[in-house]
Amino acid sequence: MPNTLIIGSGSYVPENVIEGSHFKDAVFYDDNHQLIEKPTEEIIEKFVDITEIERRRYANPEDFNSDLAHRASLEAIEDAGIDKEEIDYIIFATNFGEVDVNGIPNFMPSMSARLKGKLGIKRRDCINYDMIFGCPGWVESLILADTMIKAGKAKTVLVVGGETLSRVTDPYDRNKMIFADGAGAVVVTATEDSTVGVLADNTLCDNGEELCYLENGPSLNLEHDQSQLFIRMRGRKIYEYALKNVPDAIKATIDKAGLDISDISKILIHQANAKMDYAMIGRLFKLYGQKDYDHAISPMTIQELGNSSVATVPTLFDLIRKGKMEGQQFTPGSHILFTSVGAGMNINCVVYKFPEGKI
Repeated sequence: MPNTLIIGSGSYVPENVIEGSHFKDAVFYDDNHQLIEKPTEEIIEKFVDITEIERRRYANPEDFNSDLAHRASLEAIEDAGIDKEEIDYIIFATNFGEVDVNGIPNFMPSMSARLKGKLGIKRRDCINYDMIFGCPGWVESLILADTMIKAGKAKTVLVVGGETLSRVTDPYDRNKMIFADGAGAVVVTATEDSTVGVLADNTLCDNGEELCYLENGPSLNLEHDQSQLFIRMRGRKIYEYALKNVPDAIKATIDKAGLDISDISKILIHQANAKMDYAMIGRLFKLYGQKDYDHAISPMTIQELGNSSVATVPTLFDLIRKGKMEGQQFTPGSHILFTSVGAGMNINCVVYKFPEGKI
């Protein structure tokens, strides 16, 4: 049975750096639609203390999600050293599609079809899929690509995650300071070496009361147009859910691969909230009887790039792989984890092993 190997990666981080001062004139409301009387500077300071997000990146007004994904994909294809016509499938993870500057989403045609068109791929049997799976969408796309390769349905797949979340946030919600824009992509291909590549995966979907933890909803300011929908996040519920469920899901995946936490060199976790990510990794190590862990095992971009949903994990992977994160690198022959949690609520994890040669 073939296995799935990453042979190229790319990412696009928008050039617009958005500091906390960008929100200094904002007016915030709470979940009960009441005006928050605290000074905005105090709100921003507390937000940074909780999330560690100092800055985030926003796309240019003239750029769309598919433009960001196009740039990341071109880089990944070039890095892979393949002809774009070799690509059998394009899987594009997103939650809001092609959003205009007025916050109106558009999924017709699909994002993967738009991307294929922008890439200029002529193959009619290069099939495009959109993956709408919350923030775990890119990891789930990688799992789907691996499934198709192992089934013999595909040899080479472009796996992309892109979002312009800055356009779908409520201007009156403090949580808008979490979200950002960006895109990341990898090219994966079949290998006959079953000892490398995707070794194990795990996906869990809790879709009962958890559906309301992350959803679309009207503005917290009742005087704002209530027909327009924005990201609505119940932070405490998500935090509790993630801490309870994600560490166990990760350990189950490591067990499935026949490994121990000591075999894992890096954990690439969705960049959702630094405090929550630290807590999840800390609890994972406690499952192995370890009270402390070296934070270098779980690199963070959220402090500078914010939460770009499906783009966070592939962007993090690409930055480390290309030597663009100080003090971070992948080692040939090492095992890493991709993992995420998000709207649904959905959780997933992949154990991946680099070959002994080129990363």
